Amino acid sequence: MSTLWPEPPPPTADEVAARLRTERRGHVLAMRMERTDKRNAIDVAMTTALDTALTTLDDDPELRCGVLTGGPEAFSAGTDISVGPGAPTPRGGNYGVVARRRTTPLIAAVEGIAFGGGFEIALACDFVIASTTARFALPEVGLGLAANCGALFRGPRALPPSVARQMLLTGDPLPVERAHELGFVTELVEPGRAEARALELADRVAARSPVAVQATLQALDAALRDADNRGWADTDDAVARVVASEDRVEGVAAFFAKRAPEFTGR
Repeated sequence: MSTLWPEPPPPTADEVAARLRTERRGHVLAMRMERTDKRNAIDVAMTTALDTALTTLDDDPELRCGVLTGGPEAFSAGTDISVGPGAPTPRGGNYGVVARRRTTPLIAAVEGIAFGGGFEIALACDFVIASTTARFALPEVGLGLAANCGALFRGPRALPPSVARQMLLTGDPLPVERAHELGFVTELVEPGRAEARALELADRVAARSPVAVQATLQALDAALRDADNRGWADTDDAVARVVASEDRVEGVAAFFAKRAPEFTGR
């Protein structure tokens, strides 16, 4: 990610605080992304806020489950293309989220769009509650980019491989009803109910044995670790190829010019 944008200046404490609202609810940490004017697009301040909150979730023994949500219009539109998301964090990777080896469960509550990196954040969570307003997409190829936050290997694991390929190669959205039918969305709720239902489930997780829950989560992570390591390496290769291409330059330029790109395949 850092090769696509210049290194941004460190965010101020006020910028970080404005990006993510956190609330402790007993043993549950509720986190809401709050950048509604940009559809919760991720810049360096959002990355810092997410990394800090998820580190707290893992390191505080009083916290037993987390819920991550956005506003009613957007979970997250992914990377803020105009400025970039900042460098990967040491514990969390891109966005402070997608490469994190968590010891505490995390539930995504999705209303509205979860596009690009927003979908990849949801893929990095343990399960997803979504309202009927939710939509999922991986539009990177339309910008001359490749999905670099886990979708190249988590997508075919969370969805049938053919469905993941269609999303990745066309950039077309996946309707939430189809995502629920295929099992990526574990529960489908009415608009405005995703966060409340996710919090109910988080309370159920938090009421279970913390030792048993953490041991189970770590065993699941260990079972997937070799595949993930290979997936990150293959993703790095794909990203290096698109970063060096003329198509990437054209795709991003067309995005900002609000015109159709003219890709040359170079």
